Formats: sequence, structure tokens, C-alpha cells
Amino acid sequence: MVSALISFLFSPSGRKARRLAAAALCGLALAGAAQAERVKDLASIQGVRSNQLIGYGLVVGLDGSGDQVRQTPFTQQSLTNMLSQLGITIPQGTNMQVKNVAAVMVTARLPSFARPGQAVDVVVSSMGNAKSLRGGTLLMTPLKGANGQVYALAQGNLLVGGAGAEAGGSSVQVNQLNGGIIPNGAIVERGVPTVYAQDGIINLELNNTDFGTAQNMVAALNRQFGPQTAQALDGRVIQVRGPLDPAAQTAFLSQVENLDVVVPAARAKVVINARTGSVVMNRTVTIDEAAIAYGNLSVVISRDTQVNQPDTPFAGGQTVVTQNTEIEMRSDTGSLTRVNTSANLADVVKALNALGATPQDLLSILQNLKSAGALRADLEII
Repeated sequence: MVSALISFLFSPSGRKARRLAAAALCGLALAGAAQAERVKDLASIQGVRSNQLIGYGLVVGLDGSGDQVRQTPFTQQSLTNMLSQLGITIPQGTNMQVKNVAAVMVTARLPSFARPGQAVDVVVSSMGNAKSLRGGTLLMTPLKGANGQVYALAQGNLLVGGAGAEAGGSSVQVNQLNGGIIPNGAIVERGVPTVYAQDGIINLELNNTDFGTAQNMVAALNRQFGPQTAQALDGRVIQVRGPLDPAAQTAFLSQVENLDVVVPAARAKVVINARTGSVVMNRTVTIDEAAIAYGNLSVVISRDTQVNQPDTPFAGGQTVVTQNTEIEMRSDTGSLTRVNTSANLADVVKALNALGATPQDLLSILQNLKSAGALRADLEII
């Protein structure tokens, strides 16, 4: 039997069967990959979050591109206060003419589970009239949270990207020089307690509110970890019962985050950039029958139903009902475009562009389709 099976697999019929099986397996793999996403890509753990930090400091060592002290008195005041803390007294009323100092705002994110001694990146931005922060050094700057407590100290050399480039005889600025970053420029002095589980109860928050995704995630969690493990509180929050032992919660959450969830079709949406005329839509966008006249353009969208039946009775075939959509667009110049499609808005946009419709024309036509109820999607203009 084994030899017969081997002979069949290497025969012409067997090779064809192997190709069909491989194609079927690839199709199943692609379908699964296209429909399933990991929990970590769809949701976050409630309580595991970063915190914003902010501080005010001085950048020194600039090559004459710092603040003009007369126009930014806070820079001179900050410099005077800093020198007094170092034991240097500046006579009152002294007008310092320094050009290598700039007042800056320093921002950073304190990540979750941060511990004292951990380094984080900081962003430095000029708040005066400094021309450039290139080559500057940020002096020690306390970074505070929303409660006014100091959580990190920032200091270091700035990394400012970009420079002026000559293009066609004119200077072109390819980046902003009044801001920069300091990689690992702040040292955490105090951590923020991160509480994400209470009595083994962990809440997952979906990135986007969707009742279908929430229900599918609950079903996947209950199949993997047993019934009553998860329940949806609403369309965004899912409550999960994890282990009571804190040491076992990390391994449990690792399995939860890597669990695949089948995501339902997204809400139909069309996004239009009114400045550039770009149109972005997802695959769930459809259109219905409509007729629009706009300027020198006319659009007629019609739909007909076709029924395909087997050639002979009792042949074991199946009756198939299909709907075809025909889009006819005409301009005053005599251009005529007909598109046979399955109610796809992308074909309408493509045909309008072929007729020479401007971005404003396209925007008005889509708005009219939406107002008439023929565009079955949310229309967002940015």
C-alpha cells in the first residue's frame, strides 16, 4: 500500500494533486493571516501606560545662535538664578550680553514599570528667539509630572538634525534647528507604581471601540483558557480573570497578548484630504444607484440583477443571483466613461479622474453621494 501511494504521488495525477493540496494550504494560511490579529495589536492592558514629564532648562555652548537677552528677559533671569545657586552673584541691574545661551522646554515620557536609574529619551525645544540649538548642551533640568513631583533629571548634548543645503542657487532648510533630542538624556529618579491586576482581574482596552471585535476576543480567550475567563463589559473593555499569584500573571499575559483573534470587517469609511485631493477608502465602502450633475460632469449609477440557472432541469446545479453595477460618466467635452463594477467606489473615483475632475469636483460629488444616501460609508474630510 505504501509503494502504491508513493507511485501515485510521483505520477502525473499525483503531482497535480500535490499542487492542488499545496495551493489549498497556502490559501488557508493566507486567509487566516488576513483575518486574524494578535491581542497585543488590538488592545492594551488597562493601567499599563506611560506618563508625561516636563521641565524648563537652559542650553549653553551655542555658537552665537542663542537667545537675544534683551528680547527674552526670562533667559537672563534663569541664567542669574542658576549662577546664584552655584555661588556666583551677579550685581542687580547688570545687562548680560550673552549669545550662547537659550531657554528651552524639555519633555519626556516616563514608561510603565520604570525604575530609578533607567535612562529615557528627552526632547528639547527652544522657547525664545534662538536661531539654532546645534552644538548646545542642556544643563541639569528636573522633569516633573502632573502632580508637581520630580521623576527624572535631564542633561546632555543635543542632537539636532538637518542643515541648510544649496539647491538651484538658493538655500533650502531641510529641518528645524530650534529643537533636538538627547538619546537616553534623562535618568529616572522615581518610578510610578503600575497596577494592572486586582484579585486576578485584568482589564483589556481595545484600541478602537468595536462590539464585534470585543465579542470575538472574548470567545478566543474562553476557548484558550476555559469558560468564564473573559467577558466584555462594553464595546471597548474586556475583563479577564487571571491567576491570583502575581508571579504567574506575567506568563499568563504573555499568552493572552499572542492569542490570535478574528477581526470583523471594518466600518466603511472614506477619508478625503481637501488640500491635496487624495481619497483613501477601505474595502467595505459601497455605492448605490444615483444620478449626479455637477458642472460639466454627469454621473449615473445603475444596478441590475441577473439570475443564472442550470442549463437543464435536475442537473444538480445551483441558481446564482448576481448584481452588476454600471457607472456612466459624461463631460461636456463628449468624453464618456462606462464602468461595470460590483458597486465599488474606487472605480467611480478612477473614472472621475480620467474625465479630468479636480479635487474640489471629487469632494463635492462624494458629498452629494453621501447626502443622497448612495454612499454607504462615513465621509471624513481632513
